[in-house]
Amino acid sequence: MFLIVDHAAAAGSGMRDTDTLHRIDPAIVKAQVIAAGFRYVGAMDVLKNPADDHSKAVFDPAVRGPDRFSSS
Repeated sequence: MFLIVDHAAAAGSGMRDTDTLHRIDPAIVKAQVIAAGFRYVGAMDVLKNPADDHSKAVFDPAVRGPDRFSSS
């Protein structure tokens, strides 16, 4: 078993924001994990930040505690 933690991008954005905002759509990560032959077990919301609107880079000083997701 392994755990993935990454910065969330807007739903439906795919990998568009990986280079510019350092974010990725959680659905893409799930699809990649399954395509690699792993069984997706679930996600946890402990690092979720609903105040983050996903429009700024995670390193922008205005972003306090970027929205992150974790999957296993």
